Amino acid sequence: MSETRLRTVAVTGGNGQVGRGVLRELADHGYRTVNLSRGSRREDVADGYRRTDLLDAGEVYGSLAACDADAVVHLGMSPSPDGSPGHVTFESNVMTTYHVLEASQNLGIQSVAVASSMSALGAGFDPDPVRLDYLPVDEDHPSDPRDPYALGKRVLEVTAEGVGRRNDGPTVSTLRFPIVADDEWLSETFVDSDRSLDTIRDAPYYHSVRNTLFAYVHLDDLARLFRLCVEADFEGHETFWASAPDTTVDLPTAELVDEEYPDVRVRGSEFDGYESLVDTTKARELLGWSAERSWRAFEN
Repeated sequence: MSETRLRTVAVTGGNGQVGRGVLRELADHGYRTVNLSRGSRREDVADGYRRTDLLDAGEVYGSLAACDADAVVHLGMSPSPDGSPGHVTFESNVMTTYHVLEASQNLGIQSVAVASSMSALGAGFDPDPVRLDYLPVDEDHPSDPRDPYALGKRVLEVTAEGVGRRNDGPTVSTLRFPIVADDEWLSETFVDSDRSLDTIRDAPYYHSVRNTLFAYVHLDDLARLFRLCVEADFEGHETFWASAPDTTVDLPTAELVDEEYPDVRVRGSEFDGYESLVDTTKARELLGWSAERSWRAFEN
């Protein structure tokens, strides 16, 4: 589909960090936007706002119909499993996605982009080490989710794939991404701190960082990828990885792999710098996207 055919984009979960970034990106490119969120409005970018319980199919249908959306960015689900029982987290990931996709098909909405997660790989919140067949990971790498959050993200991808196979279904994208950094967080956490591997290994978050392959993505780059997904002209469903072009550690990637993943096969050319362990070639080839923001080039 061409960008000119899209006029209004509904963003579920527009109150959140990524939601606000996506709303700004869409507004900057001339779209009318509507924020669909459960709580009170916490942004001033969207052209419209509808309080919507995304676990209620009727409310999802009603809100999407009322805002006359041409496309949807679905972010309105649990951002992490912290503080919620497993079944609540799983339901939030899966059922909100099902409601959004089902309503989008029946309302004739053209395109839907859904927030999956790096956790769909089997990384992130799982207490066990991530299982890797090769590096860098890409969309063909086997998925091995075990915890409720990761399982929910993988199931929403399967749901999106099924809806994308329908003859009259919308174009559907699912985006896998690691921790999201804005300028402030990037400056405080990366630029102004010790990013040596020894220091990271001593930190309480080391397991999670290793499981997510020392990856991150800047909010601006991720928001641009969501926009490109709703503008995309492919048919059916596609999953895309998103990542910054480098890692979060001040160590060349070849040495990082030797230290942290010594038994994992490296595919393709050898690493010769600080390259990410996430391969985003598919997003570049299908959507023209590549990450532009790196903490190593950050200027306050």
